[in-house]
Amino acid sequence: MTAPFSTRVAPADAAAIADAVRILAAGGLVAFPTETVYGLGADATNGAAVARLYQAKGRPAFNPLIAHVADLAAARRLGRFSSNAARLAEAFWPGPLTLVLPKAADCVVADLATAGLDTIAVRVPNHAVARQISARLGRPVVAPSANRSGHVSPTTAAHVLADLSGRIDLIVDSGATAIGVESTIVACLGEPALLRPGGVPRDAIARVLEKPLANATRAATSADAAPRAPGMLASHYAPRTPLRLDAERVKEGEALLAFGGRLAPGAERAARVLNLSAASDLIEAAANLFSHLRTLDAAAAQAIAVMPIPHEGLGEAINDRLQRAAAPISRNLG
Repeated sequence: MTAPFSTRVAPADAAAIADAVRILAAGGLVAFPTETVYGLGADATNGAAVARLYQAKGRPAFNPLIAHVADLAAARRLGRFSSNAARLAEAFWPGPLTLVLPKAADCVVADLATAGLDTIAVRVPNHAVARQISARLGRPVVAPSANRSGHVSPTTAAHVLADLSGRIDLIVDSGATAIGVESTIVACLGEPALLRPGGVPRDAIARVLEKPLANATRAATSADAAPRAPGMLASHYAPRTPLRLDAERVKEGEALLAFGGRLAPGAERAARVLNLSAASDLIEAAANLFSHLRTLDAAAAQAIAVMPIPHEGLGEAINDRLQRAAAPISRNLG
């Protein structure tokens, strides 16, 4: 999305739902109602579409997103359910509860949507429009709140339009949302733990589990720590291979994470070369970021040389992510 365009608002009828599915399938962005707040939807399997979503919201970093699906069967294709997770899903879905689960082996959600993590946040919303869109698309839909990052979450189509006009394709208008606060997020990565309070009260969850619900242990508390899942702080995926940022030349034994049409000198002797975007397209670069890091991490190189990436637009988030990944070891690279 390089220039503003017209954002259409349509009442939530069969035609609007069909349009929403068509736009999402083509990689576009659609705001639609859930029972909590309006969500900004993108095809969760399309990394470029997820990158456009981050750009539209103006998010400062690639935080994990919640995948919305039509039913429990669809959720089971994305994440691995413990007995506790299954009890919570059966009790509260469809509804304002998000579960953070270990990714299924064949999870189709793009790496960018999960911030490269081995976990997935998933929800079955209790709103017919949201579920119909996901069911007819046949894919999960990531849908953070449909507002500019840092602004108040939207509970009407007018709120969405005020924040995102000219940034997204369509707003499906179904009136005011019923709950008006975001979903409760519970991690089921061991003993269930509360990551974010929301539409399902803690005591209701505890009754289903037949035990108190613990608060999640926060692995990091600093203001610039990166969230491991929506509502919880910890590190993103970080490669085992050291990263050397803003590399102007490839050293012996390094792999190369390139950007742009010209490769850094020494690329011909690199252990492996992958280009985030030969066309210098930041949306394409963001979509490729995590998968390319994983591939280069497996190349058995001494380090990964990362060519300079512009800081404007999505480049700010790409550089933020790379700096986090490099921070533990960059001081030793010289």
